[in-house]
Amino acid sequence: MVFMGTPALAAHILERLVRASGANFRVVGAVTRPDQPRGRGLGTGPSEVGAVAASHRIPTLKPSKIRTPEFLNELKSFEPDLLVVAAYGRILPNSILDVPRIAPMNVHASLLPRHRGAAPVEGAILVGDAETGVTIMRIVEEMDAGPMYFQRKIPIEPTDTQATLKEKLAELGAVAILDAIDLAARGALIETPQDETLATYTSQVEKKDAVIDWTASATQIERMTRAYDPWPIARTRLGGDDVLIWRAAVEDGSNSSPGTIVSVKPASVVQCGTGRLRLIEVQAAGRKRMPAVDFLRGKRVDAGARFD
Repeated sequence: MVFMGTPALAAHILERLVRASGANFRVVGAVTRPDQPRGRGLGTGPSEVGAVAASHRIPTLKPSKIRTPEFLNELKSFEPDLLVVAAYGRILPNSILDVPRIAPMNVHASLLPRHRGAAPVEGAILVGDAETGVTIMRIVEEMDAGPMYFQRKIPIEPTDTQATLKEKLAELGAVAILDAIDLAARGALIETPQDETLATYTSQVEKKDAVIDWTASATQIERMTRAYDPWPIARTRLGGDDVLIWRAAVEDGSNSSPGTIVSVKPASVVQCGTGRLRLIEVQAAGRKRMPAVDFLRGKRVDAGARFD
């Protein structure tokens, strides 16, 4: 088997696959993104999948381009029976999909056809879904559109963030793909086409997506604080300075203009387009996270001030 993936969610799945290697399969290679700069003066470092592969001495390809004869030949040199993909971030051409003997499988972190694309976990939180899960599917040369083998579901808790939900889905996906490999070995996988009329899509999250529009509802802004934790973090501005909003809660009320701080203590409350948001934990640029009440007191902010 060859594994393809990049972020922490995929790395967890690879780790579980390596540990479960035995009679049915063995991970003979990995494919991930090229090493990237780590920071000022720190050189470059591997992706999370690259780090796991290195720790187990798994030969790893890190192509900048996958639609080349060179990469295709390198992939073929592994002679894989199966290709497992999780959060690799690129549409694979048929030339790659035709390499393994068994049809390639993808672990997608949503209940397809809902939330296809690059940010299914963030998408599920942002729209207020009550549940999510993983879909094990056959890969086709179209984004997350292949027929499904099966799904595993979990509830989305009111306190779930992007980080906590990805952690849960990583483990759920690892167990699910092991089940799928066992079924494939027995020739027992059954395909179910996706209903295209129910398909929704998500895009790669960018920093600008996390800027709060206070004319939105308090419910939507609270979802942003969870969907964008730990990155890019819901953010606003106060007096020209960036403020990151880590945790918040929805409250009733609508007698002020959006963005107005209607209360500083005993709770820090901001008027939204609909409802109010009680700020629980915030962070000034370059500072530590702290209770919102302490932050506003330290900034000498009074009720009536406005977030930009």
